[in-house]
This record gives sequence, C-alpha cells and structure tokens, in this order.
Amino acid sequence: MMLIIIKIVKGIQLIEKHKKLIFWYQKKLGLSDYGLLWLVFFKGVAVTLIVEKIILKF
Repeated sequence: MMLIIIKIVKGIQLIEKHKKLIFWYQKKLGLSDYGLLWLVFFKGVAVTLIVEKIILKF
C-alpha cells in the first residue's frame, strides 16, 4: 500500500515539473497557448517525417 502511495506522489511531482517546464519554454519563446500547440504539432510532423525517411531508407 505504501509503495502505491509513493508512486502516486512521484507521479504528481513529475506532472508538476512538466507543467513548470512547459510554462518556462512558453514564456522564453513568447508564445500563447495556441502558438505553443502549433509549435508542438509541427514538431510532431517533423519528427514523423524524419523517422519515416529513416525507416523507408532501409
């Protein structure tokens, strides 16, 4: 039971660190929430295209 509680607390801490990191990048780049969503979308498209090129090359 104690192990489950520890895992839940660590999960919550990880989520909070992730939120702070996203907020920091958003402020550093001067992006709105909407702009950040577009940035993440295009980053995903770029990574997908790169991985696809690598896989299809072999």
